[in-house]
Amino acid sequence: MKLDQDRLAQFDREGYLFFPSLFSADEIRVLTDEVPALYAQHRPENVREKTGDAVRTNFAAHLYSAPFARLARHPRMVEPVRQIFGEDLYVHQFKINGKRAFDGDLWQWHQDYGTWRNDDLMPEARAMNVAIFLDEVNEFNGPLMFIPGSHRLGVLEAEHDTSTTSYPLWTIGHDTVRRLVARGGIVAPKGPAGSMILFHGCLVHASTSNLSPWNRVSVYLSLCAVSNHIRRFKRPGYIAHRDFTPLQCLPDDCLLRDYEVPLPWKGGTPADELQGTLRAA
Repeated sequence: MKLDQDRLAQFDREGYLFFPSLFSADEIRVLTDEVPALYAQHRPENVREKTGDAVRTNFAAHLYSAPFARLARHPRMVEPVRQIFGEDLYVHQFKINGKRAFDGDLWQWHQDYGTWRNDDLMPEARAMNVAIFLDEVNEFNGPLMFIPGSHRLGVLEAEHDTSTTSYPLWTIGHDTVRRLVARGGIVAPKGPAGSMILFHGCLVHASTSNLSPWNRVSVYLSLCAVSNHIRRFKRPGYIAHRDFTPLQCLPDDCLLRDYEVPLPWKGGTPADELQGTLRAA
């Protein structure tokens, strides 16, 4: 999948690209059929909501689930980012965000690169998220909200919020968000399951809680240029990966065929990946 010049210019201007229905219903079904078993496991990779037992985020499924291992190597997700950065990529983070009906909590306004820089010592904003909708996303079930063009301002001042939700985040203050919205507005891409969003690591974004009766589960593949790998292993390895091996894409039909993929964590999370360390990369 190659981006044309108009798409590249749009990404530079707005900081994100939206591809409705990029994956077929059959491809998405392979993934959604796998999610309940992943969420039911009592692994450290499952971070649950602050109240109740609903899974907020499942980390690193690509290391122990074959369908998600194939998704992490899918050319529709990987090739556009490789084109933009002009070099090989590795998986910095892989997560399945489970904003469950009625129970899914909000995500505060933030920049992903702000967290990657502050917590992981990632040198530059040469990493970004590619998100796949596993459910339909509508205006009621907590869609992602972006402030277009905010990525062009670089890293913004942020505070480390460790109390609002169950997952600590470097968040953008309300006054800054007001100024950014006055400048660029807010958009919330919505569409059917199988839609994909690619967005810049400095794009300011958030999502509201899900009070609707519809789940909003999405997969996020955070891809980083290999030369830009993290320099600090402060966070557990299942959150911020320490293996900088370049990704090798599978064929485009990889979700529908049984291609062999490595599953190094299928038997459990390695002990040295369970906590942070002061050791530098």
